Amino acid sequence: MPLVEVVRSGFVEGLHRGSVVVLDAAGAVVAGAGDGVSPIFPRSSSKPMQAIGMLRAGLPLTDPADVALVSASHAGEEFHLERVGALLRRGGLDETALHCPPDLPVGDAAREAVLRAGGGPRRIQMNCSGKHTGMLLTCLAAGWPLNGYWRPDHPLQRRLTAAIEEFTGEEAAAVGVDGCGAPVLAVSLTGLARAYLRLVSAEPGTVERTVADAMRAFPELVGGTQADDTRLMRGVPGLLAKVGAEGVIAAAVPGIGAVALKIDDGAARARMPVLVSALRRLGVDAPVLTEYADVPLLGGGLPVGAVRAVW
Repeated sequence: MPLVEVVRSGFVEGLHRGSVVVLDAAGAVVAGAGDGVSPIFPRSSSKPMQAIGMLRAGLPLTDPADVALVSASHAGEEFHLERVGALLRRGGLDETALHCPPDLPVGDAAREAVLRAGGGPRRIQMNCSGKHTGMLLTCLAAGWPLNGYWRPDHPLQRRLTAAIEEFTGEEAAAVGVDGCGAPVLAVSLTGLARAYLRLVSAEPGTVERTVADAMRAFPELVGGTQADDTRLMRGVPGLLAKVGAEGVIAAAVPGIGAVALKIDDGAARARMPVLVSALRRLGVDAPVLTEYADVPLLGGGLPVGAVRAVW
């Protein structure tokens, strides 16, 4: 169903359709639109559960900043690359061990800096290099082969699949290949929201709470200086959020509830107004949400319209 309208100069020039699920603190669905029960690929919104699977399998990380990084879709800023490189060296590895493809940073400023310096795509710059580094270090700790660590039948990926299915409360409907080459599991938006609620509601000291706390303590490592999920976690106390490709985002606030959504056409510009509308239905508000409620449209460099939620 339509979740967002695109208004330019007072004229509705487009609509973005999709689905959204809102859970209360007890996990009950209290609002929604579209289809919250059919499977979708959450893409990088699955990373917190994958990090849980790695830690349970023996990933030897004690610094919460490192835990945040293996849960990240980082922007490729220098502080991201330095930390990924340090983790690889800790395992006696370099970026050639990474299976994620060479890429330019996803962050605009970082990408421009690489190009200005005459650089090009590298595996360590790919936004999932932190996750892949965590996978490699997990294999070293568990005594599993590094070769094929990204394949669905590898012992590592079986552990990560189990973690995602446990926290979503669903058996994966399909296994795909994510943009980074690792498996991605299809689950429902309701299951995804349920997983995030479980992470922020977990008891201190549990692995799931460790991941949630690390991401919230180091949001710049999860995304980047200007990343949407980073700014959300900085601006809303206690909120855990993680974006995924193709218009996905999930978020949860302890004691309040959780949200998961997907924009059907994958438009990133439509994602945040829907999330803001959903969080406000739970009574969550903050200045950063006001900033994201309407995404401005420019004409001739000046605001002439907006992308806004209509569900």
